Amino acid sequence: MSRYPIRLAVVDDHALFRRGLIGLLDDLPEFKVIGEAGNGQEALALLEQIRPDVLLLDINMPVMDGIDTLHVIRKQGLPVKVLMLTISKHEEDLLGGIRAGADGYLLKNTEPEDLRKAILQVSEGQGAISPEVTGQVLKALARQPSGNPQPLLSDRELEVLECLADGDTTSQIAARLFISENTVKTHVRHILEKLEAANRTEAVSKAIQLGLVQRNSTV
Repeated sequence: MSRYPIRLAVVDDHALFRRGLIGLLDDLPEFKVIGEAGNGQEALALLEQIRPDVLLLDINMPVMDGIDTLHVIRKQGLPVKVLMLTISKHEEDLLGGIRAGADGYLLKNTEPEDLRKAILQVSEGQGAISPEVTGQVLKALARQPSGNPQPLLSDRELEVLECLADGDTTSQIAARLFISENTVKTHVRHILEKLEAANRTEAVSKAIQLGLVQRNSTV
């Protein structure tokens, strides 16, 4: 069993939620919160100074989102368990977090006792996924048999691409998809790389040719 107290760090861009969560966790004898950050970039800087046992990490954040942050954490081989704590039920975020190496995936509407149990499970090397999204994850994985090539673009990237085809700006896409402008820019960068396009217009043009977007004209 893990030693107590389990050292935690909380990463979330909403200060009110973050502070409330920290207050809740500090009231539980099994845990001790030793750090907090408001985005992924701050989280990586924080991890250079402290070594929490479990990192509670949001996904949709400005500057650097949770999945990109987790990729860096795993690439650097940092010895920390990561529990994604988010409002997102989006399939791309679910699978993105799991593929990036998350040890657990919980929704923010999780009851405090279930959160406590999930942190304990993750700290002991067990997985933890919100029941609300377990079925969704299994169905998504079932649609992607091993050995088959992955889709060229993720579901979220296709959504962003549709917005680009509609001529939306970065801020308009962010509002339309309920994500940050920095997250939009990250998705656009990935789209350009995957389609080997020099700019948004060329990306939309290539997407139409590939049948990824149904349009008669480009932006």
